[in-house]
Amino acid sequence: MARSYSAKRGGPGLALWLGLALVVILLDQFTKVLIVGNFQFGETHTVTSFFDVVRAHNHGAAFSFLHNASGWQRWFFTGLGLVASAVIVWMLKQHPGQKLFSFAITMILGGALGNVIDRVWHGYVVDFLQFHWGFLSPMFPGGYFPAFNVADAAITLGAICLILDELLRVRRG
Repeated sequence: MARSYSAKRGGPGLALWLGLALVVILLDQFTKVLIVGNFQFGETHTVTSFFDVVRAHNHGAAFSFLHNASGWQRWFFTGLGLVASAVIVWMLKQHPGQKLFSFAITMILGGALGNVIDRVWHGYVVDFLQFHWGFLSPMFPGGYFPAFNVADAAITLGAICLILDELLRVRRG
């Protein structure tokens, strides 16, 4: 029986990483369906003193960057997400034995595609997780961190893991 390239190097195969990205996409889309089906735009439900579930629409990128642009940003960020996803799949094929690196870019892949689906389907990204603390007031009005979603959380986790992977690589090197 032929062994895949990644099996020879002792790491998970491409199918596992793509499967994990699919889990992120499905979880992201499932939570967004729940929000769209149960919340009106702008509706907020307080969960704790520092956390709300809201229904927000982001027409831009992270932190609502370009949110108020004339509409071109929808297709720009859709294209950017698709190009980034293609590059990530290529990188997963090139580095299958690097587990932390592959996990990191898999989280970014799943998050990017989750938000691409929203942009194509709705014309905006559905956000619903909102944290607020007084210490954030100097940076964010009223201390409210911009609403985000599961895809955004996966992208953030991926970015943190990429930094950790690089720090560990430099330390070993």
